[in-house]
Amino acid sequence: MAHVTSPLDNLVASDLLKREAPDAAEYLGLIHSGTVRLSDARKTDLAIESRFDLAYNAAHSLSLAALRRHGYRPSNRYIVFQALELTLGVDSAVWRVLAKCNQVRNQGEYEGDLNVDERLVNDLIAACKSVADALSKLPPLPKRRLGR
Repeated sequence: MAHVTSPLDNLVASDLLKREAPDAAEYLGLIHSGTVRLSDARKTDLAIESRFDLAYNAAHSLSLAALRRHGYRPSNRYIVFQALELTLGVDSAVWRVLAKCNQVRNQGEYEGDLNVDERLVNDLIAACKSVADALSKLPPLPKRRLGR
């Protein structure tokens, strides 16, 4: 039987991902981090920029958890969002919002121009919630990796 190359393996060939066995403790830590930050991002008494940072980092953590669950580690931050259709089967509209927010984050980090508003933050929180919901429907990872 011929080996079937997955779309994620194609990203390995393009040096966007590296294969690395999933680790249950790392996976659970990423989910915890994402969940706590998502909860805090909903606090409207915080500055809009803080809410954006919290929601963006929550989305990244949860998206990274999905990728790590499949046994891959990204070489670039943004790839975790682009891989969401493959890792969680979420709608392309979700990862497009997250990819846009990655651009906004980069502009803020590297150019000092964090241009966010209530609508963008609400869209980001909704996209992040979609990722969290998809993750919550998956069975738990085994406690130990093979070979340990």
